[in-house]
Amino acid sequence: MKEIDGRIRWRKEISGRMRLLAVVLRSVISIAFLGIQGVMAAQMGVPTPLSPAERQKAEAERTTTGPVANYPQLVDITKSTGIIFDHKSSPDAKFIAESMSGGVALIDYDGDGWPDIYFTNAQSVDMALRGVKSRSALFHNNHDGTFSDVTDKAGVGYPCWAMGAVVGDYNNDGRPDLLVTCLNGVVLYRNNGDGTFTDVTKASGLDADSGWATGAAFGEYDNDGRTDLFVSHYVDFHLDNLPKFGLGKGCKYLGLDVQCGPRGLKGLPDSLYHNNGDGTFTDVSKQAGVDDTERRYGLTSIWSHFNNDGKLDLFVTNDGEANYLYQDDNAGKFEDVALLAGVAANEDGVEQANMGIAVGDYLHSGRMSLAISHFDVEYTALYTNEGGMNFTDNSIASGIARGTQGYVGWGDAFVDFANNGWQDFFQVNGHVYPQVDTTHTATHYLEPKLLFLNQHDGKFLNISRRVGPALQIPQVSRGLAVGDLFNDGRMEAVVENLVGEPMILRPEGGPMNHWVTFQLEGVLSLNARVRVIAGDLVQLGEVTSGGSYLSQNDLRLHFGLGSHESVDQAEVLWPDGKKETLRHLAADRFYVVREGEGIVVSKLPEHTANLP
Repeated sequence: MKEIDGRIRWRKEISGRMRLLAVVLRSVISIAFLGIQGVMAAQMGVPTPLSPAERQKAEAERTTTGPVANYPQLVDITKSTGIIFDHKSSPDAKFIAESMSGGVALIDYDGDGWPDIYFTNAQSVDMALRGVKSRSALFHNNHDGTFSDVTDKAGVGYPCWAMGAVVGDYNNDGRPDLLVTCLNGVVLYRNNGDGTFTDVTKASGLDADSGWATGAAFGEYDNDGRTDLFVSHYVDFHLDNLPKFGLGKGCKYLGLDVQCGPRGLKGLPDSLYHNNGDGTFTDVSKQAGVDDTERRYGLTSIWSHFNNDGKLDLFVTNDGEANYLYQDDNAGKFEDVALLAGVAANEDGVEQANMGIAVGDYLHSGRMSLAISHFDVEYTALYTNEGGMNFTDNSIASGIARGTQGYVGWGDAFVDFANNGWQDFFQVNGHVYPQVDTTHTATHYLEPKLLFLNQHDGKFLNISRRVGPALQIPQVSRGLAVGDLFNDGRMEAVVENLVGEPMILRPEGGPMNHWVTFQLEGVLSLNARVRVIAGDLVQLGEVTSGGSYLSQNDLRLHFGLGSHESVDQAEVLWPDGKKETLRHLAADRFYVVREGEGIVVSKLPEHTANLP
């Protein structure tokens, strides 16, 4: 047995070395390529040309018309919800801080079982210098298809120059708390359980975080039963020392003067905060090995069990630099294995403008794969999880690359709008530079959204123009959160735009497929998993904090079941390693599962009269 184990370790070591050699060789080629293309991409992104065949396929998909069989239309219902919100922005966006905000969070803050919505808001540099604040907003779900602004009562309107928001229960009281990332740190709102929040940033010790915070994620990494917090940081940006617009190599795009950064600006280190169990946090970034000594430009982060070993791993996107994939060594320390895992850069070894993260088991393999949105000269990367902390870049093979090149992608998600049991891929877009509209090219500041149909074989089909006109409305989108807003078994998409009002998309029509939703209540529920078996469908879901682009999805796990009228078996794997098995569950219901007790609530959907 020892001899066999030795051979396995030897093979793994050789495989790792071969992969490293291949990446190094690809990187040498890429450096030469970058030298040629540097003038074009001095600002963000690396030109990654597709083959003529791929471009032809892209054009064929783009020009295909007509509805998709057995698939709903996505309809803009924003007006009917009663939501009125305006994200502040600068029309010129002369500074990078004016282009990166716009995260949105779904949070059932009052525990009534209906997702509410929190929109973050940001200032412009001019507003900040004049002391003018911008108002973030919390909208309460009225259970009838509409929402009411409860921001003032809740006390969450003016946290900071806000970037994004995530949800987690940091004090284990069973109520979701809200963390907002800011241009100058973070703000932690404790849920008081009476419809209000208290700012506990200083009391928790998180006021020590003063850098430009972007993507945060709650997760319990050290098995002590308390929810910890990771915060990624972007660039060292100060209002009293602003970069000069258009001056310098990192301030040009297609020959235009544009905002400077991130290249050419200093990066900031990331932070891991250990939960002390008394309402406070301690910065353990350095001892845990996630302090980002290279000071890469961190954006979105997410915790997940990427190698299914029961220990949390951490993924961080870095803008224009190699991503981090931190593997837990079971002793409170992490090792960055992104390069060996194949997710640090693309298949040619080129580091990309990594922004949003979608995590999901789109192949029904029982493993969580990754999709990462990028800049317009690149394309969205799809990394398929092969197991054993090995990923394959299937961006081109899957069809995702050809449909996303030419767009600046931000929030993204694997989501089953049709309830057919297979997760499709949805991405929102919007350029960084308003100045591109003066070039009279195919590049525009406002961009459409993209939807890719899962073909059940590892490939996706671009159906963005075939699911109604709403996706084609050009906007400058940033955040994306998905969830069943109206508790009727359909997944909506909430899009926060950098410029102006948000958009809420609802699937209408299509087949009346079955579904099931689980709300998990445990000592800890973040990163709990559910494996659902219904006939030939075997799906995996995980409760996650953060992800998308600086946003928060519904914490409930939703599974489409297609024509299956029941669930044969649902396995719940709790973060502490305990497992519960539920059998013979009726479809089209919401189940609340409490650790150690099983199903404590089973509810039918509540059809709302105001909805189609």
